Amino acid sequence: MFYSDDVIEEVRMRNDIVDVISGYVKLQRKGSSYFGLCPFHNEKSPSFSVSPSKQMYYCFGCGAGGNIFTFIQEYENYTFPEAVKMLADRAGVALPEQEESAENRKKRDLRTAVLEVHKTAAKYYYYLLHTEQGAHAMKYLKDRGLSDETIRKFGLGYAGQYSDSLSRYLKKQGISDALLKESGLVQLSEKSGMYDKFWNRVMFPIMDINNKVIGFGGRVMGDAKPKYLNSPETIIFDKSRNLYGLNVARTSRKKNFLVCEGYMDVISMHQAGFTNAVASLGTALTSQHASILRRYTQEVILTYDSDEAGVRAALRAIPILKEAGISTKVLHMEPYKDPDEFIKALGTDAFQQRIDQAENSFMFEISILQRSYDMKDPEGKTRFFQETARKIADFEQEIERENYIEAVAEKYQISFEGLRKMVMSHLLKGVPVRTQTAARSRTELSREKDTGILKSQRLMLTWLAEYPQLYPQISAYVTPEDFSDELYRSVAQMLYEQLAQGAPNPAKITSQFDDPEQQRKIAQIFNTEVRVETPEEMKKAIRESMRKIVENGIEQRSAALDPGDMAGLQAIIAAKRKLSEIGKLHISF
Repeated sequence: MFYSDDVIEEVRMRNDIVDVISGYVKLQRKGSSYFGLCPFHNEKSPSFSVSPSKQMYYCFGCGAGGNIFTFIQEYENYTFPEAVKMLADRAGVALPEQEESAENRKKRDLRTAVLEVHKTAAKYYYYLLHTEQGAHAMKYLKDRGLSDETIRKFGLGYAGQYSDSLSRYLKKQGISDALLKESGLVQLSEKSGMYDKFWNRVMFPIMDINNKVIGFGGRVMGDAKPKYLNSPETIIFDKSRNLYGLNVARTSRKKNFLVCEGYMDVISMHQAGFTNAVASLGTALTSQHASILRRYTQEVILTYDSDEAGVRAALRAIPILKEAGISTKVLHMEPYKDPDEFIKALGTDAFQQRIDQAENSFMFEISILQRSYDMKDPEGKTRFFQETARKIADFEQEIERENYIEAVAEKYQISFEGLRKMVMSHLLKGVPVRTQTAARSRTELSREKDTGILKSQRLMLTWLAEYPQLYPQISAYVTPEDFSDELYRSVAQMLYEQLAQGAPNPAKITSQFDDPEQQRKIAQIFNTEVRVETPEEMKKAIRESMRKIVENGIEQRSAALDPGDMAGLQAIIAAKRKLSEIGKLHISF
């Protein structure tokens, strides 16, 4: 559903963020903000702040942040339109009826109908599990150590022993053959006609993040193949874009996710208290899965089976997770095969200890690589270290390379300097030493400078939002074009426009961005702090940040300047003139 910016802003303004969030989190006033324990991660000291003036929240511990819509979406697992509707109802704002195209309405109605079919099927499977017909399926689950509460929580069920049990039941509920085919729960063959996708299987409902059933996994009760069978892709189900258990794991408030192989692993771990466990749906981990995980966590611990297939799966997953920017570790379960076996044998405390001791993914890759070489043979040992050095050379940052050289040297009892020379030889291969060293130094200096300049830019935007009276003084020297990051530049442009019209509105700026990650970054932008003791120190910090931003802007424009662009050259000269004035600028609040 689409709502205009004016409608969204009215709903936001009619819902004070402190009032709304205090219904979820106990808040205590400290200065101009309110603080409480973050609802998005476990913590003992309050680092979750809510600002009445900015109408935004930000956690200094985990980085969660945004406006009132972001909070409701994250906490309630709502979509943006659902969050708007909830807050509109709360404030008594009447939302306008929206016109919808016939095609979109047809697609929405079909999706709703297929979801309803899956909800009905899940109830039927759950019912059958608790009948005499499902006794052997119930025995299987009980033998696996699952409690009645766990069976209920995950909605586990049983698909009857006949191949048309579900289809006959659904038809009695008035569901058409056409809708049954769209649901993916029944199939057609020329020989048998319509028959169920699943029968004589323990059923695992697959839920989306809103706890709606979108598909099923089924484990056969006999010797039939395949052992596990998943729903086909439908209008509501795409296995490469969903993770089993995510609907619960995303609200676990733990700092990482445990990614394992199958349904039973997830369920057993949740029952044991590890509610941050998820699994891919009968497929290897994909880049789409990694993107989903990145929304909710910055660290993944792979808890795949300890057999050869599990090791291969971990080696495939590590680069995918790394590409998505997720820190990855590998949990070792030897001498047990999977988490279920381990927990039953040694208990939850021992499993938590293994989680705490999970191995860095790169060191895990090296330990697997070692298996391919005869470490008792000098030549084999040398080739192993050469290959290890080549892998270390792939890291871009020098500090990261140095850390891994140190870790590998310590673990495998090799000279630090010897391994470092091997790494350097790979780095320098085919590139003149002086050129490469200079290039690398420039890159590293650039990264360090980017980190510093971005903080200066965040500070400047925070100050402008908190002290709008600074706008005339700062805007005469610092323009939105001086902000180096594209997101920062967009935020600066919007904030400058608001300030020119009278008042800053960071929460409204946040509403202009749909991506949750961008909303978190904007919350960080408007909640950046610097320690100052006196007003004079504050003024000095403002001038210094202004100088850094303008200086960086001049460098960027100079690097991109066309030699024939006289107007651009004049603008740079004017900026340099202003730069010299900043040190003497009188700042007044």
